[in-house]
Amino acid sequence: MNLDDLPLLNACLNSLSFILLVLGRLAIRKKNRELHKKMMISAFIVSTVFLCSYLTRHYYAGSTIFPGSGSLKILYFCILIPHVILAALMIPLILITFFHASKENWEKHRKFAKVTFPIWSYVSATGVIIYLMLYEIAY
Repeated sequence: MNLDDLPLLNACLNSLSFILLVLGRLAIRKKNRELHKKMMISAFIVSTVFLCSYLTRHYYAGSTIFPGSGSLKILYFCILIPHVILAALMIPLILITFFHASKENWEKHRKFAKVTFPIWSYVSATGVIIYLMLYEIAY
């Protein structure tokens, strides 16, 4: 594996994180706390591996310039800007949400999870869209 393989790996990790988040959400809606816990811890691990891979890629290879133009470029930045902002916010939110779960403070856990889940899901899903726009769409 080399640096050129990391964007696809990152997109796969984001996809898997999104799937695990949705499965975790479905599990808790069905009152299956054990499955919810497993899915959310798995999503956390996958997202952590993603972050390490992402930072490694950008440290050694730098940023990738969007190859499109016009309205597609505007769309790309409309997705990218909130993605980056929310990705930065997501890290402390995830840690706080997990902290309250670890302390079995379910009221605070639910309060933070209601904010954390949609942000984490959005960041994971838009990460895949950004990958597709950068690397897979022919311009």
